Amino acid sequence: MTKQQSSPEEKEVKNYQYDAIIIGTGPGGEGAAMNLSKSQQRVAVIERQQAVGGGCVHWGTIPSKALRHSVSRLIEYKANPLYRFTEKPQRHTFQDILNHASTVISKQSNLRSSFYDRNRIHLYQGDASFIDAHTIKVQHDDGSQEVLTAQTIVIATGSRPYRPPEVDFTHSRVYDSDTILSLKHNPQRVIIYGAGVIGCEYASIFKGLGAKVDLINTRDRLLAFMDAEISDALSYHFWNSGIVIRHNEEFATVEGRDDGVILHLKSGKRVKADCILFANGRTGNTNDLNLAAVGLKADGRGQLKVNGNYQTDIDNIYAVGDVIGYPSLASAAFDQGRIAAHAIVQGDSADKLIIDIPAGIYTIPEMSSVGKTEQELTAAKIPYEVGRAQFKHLARAQITGTEVGSLKLLFHAETKELLGVHCFGERASEIVHIGQAIMEQKGAGNNVEYFVNTTFNYPTMAEAYRVAALNGLNRLCD
Repeated sequence: MTKQQSSPEEKEVKNYQYDAIIIGTGPGGEGAAMNLSKSQQRVAVIERQQAVGGGCVHWGTIPSKALRHSVSRLIEYKANPLYRFTEKPQRHTFQDILNHASTVISKQSNLRSSFYDRNRIHLYQGDASFIDAHTIKVQHDDGSQEVLTAQTIVIATGSRPYRPPEVDFTHSRVYDSDTILSLKHNPQRVIIYGAGVIGCEYASIFKGLGAKVDLINTRDRLLAFMDAEISDALSYHFWNSGIVIRHNEEFATVEGRDDGVILHLKSGKRVKADCILFANGRTGNTNDLNLAAVGLKADGRGQLKVNGNYQTDIDNIYAVGDVIGYPSLASAAFDQGRIAAHAIVQGDSADKLIIDIPAGIYTIPEMSSVGKTEQELTAAKIPYEVGRAQFKHLARAQITGTEVGSLKLLFHAETKELLGVHCFGERASEIVHIGQAIMEQKGAGNNVEYFVNTTFNYPTMAEAYRVAALNGLNRLCD
């Protein structure tokens, strides 16, 4: 990668206000800021919103997961035989469950704000843009401006929902995954355009609240990056709950009306609903940074190219998190910020993002996976065996009434090395980490027989690993 290198003399002569400025306080910005501060760097962060936390805390990860949790508990309550309703229960609205999400958002933002105070990091509120490679202008809400300088700049501005120009997002019944949190009416029928992670999660939420949901998928299957059996399980569960999934569809126009919307599809179909959630892709937040002033250019998705140390084409400017694209996960963004901080301080970082990054999808029920899928192993001609545990056979699942789901282990048929863990069901995103811990062990430590030879608490969901391991080992040929 070609870089504009600063000479050692220039670095010594310049007297900057800070060693590093981080633009954005989401997970990536937080990871960079905290680790730089702990390395005795003078650090400033710039946040355009009134509170820290970025999209993760205020519009994305935390709100949707808090909403999902409330709806999931409501579903469990209605299904519990101890609480049979003697009269028709009051229907909960989206606004009702938003109260819980608002509380969590406030707690998370306040907690993260204390991190910056505790580490003596200077926080500036306003819009950041480049003047040159070492100088940032901060535009405050009151119209005033401030100029900050630093040796190193870290771009951690995150992403926003993609908005096709032909869709009128100013219409009161047209939402994206940010503005859906301001939903005021109580929709009886919802269209969700885009069946990716966000679309599937909100399909679960609205269906759990009793709305009719049309989920429009531009591809031929849900969440194709997941193991096929696991994504098929979600598809079946959606179908069984009454969600209408329309595969291989693309929108032609979105017709907004006073009382709802009509989605016109290129296939000729028309779908009517009280509102539409457009959740088909995201765009990096780089358009307001004045990247041209430093010679950087984002791609068509607003994303920046970086090297293994998260360094851009300009040697003192780094970028982490959603603004660089894959894997676009809050968990990975924090690690990217940490690794970038090490590279800034040490000139290089021996730490790298782990290869097998776990994926957690907070549908109802949850999905989670780490490692290879059956499709990937088959394509690579790796001999593997499969071990399965059905949740309905586990005592803990029977006790809690969460019997929908299963755990699936993929392991090498000869070495018994654990190659992939895939889980569908309640608490899947927690359960998967047991398998991840074993997968990260090297050599003999990564062996599916570990789950047979260890002792699990009983009854627990973790016991599924022993059941699945025995199931898989029993399939091996002598």
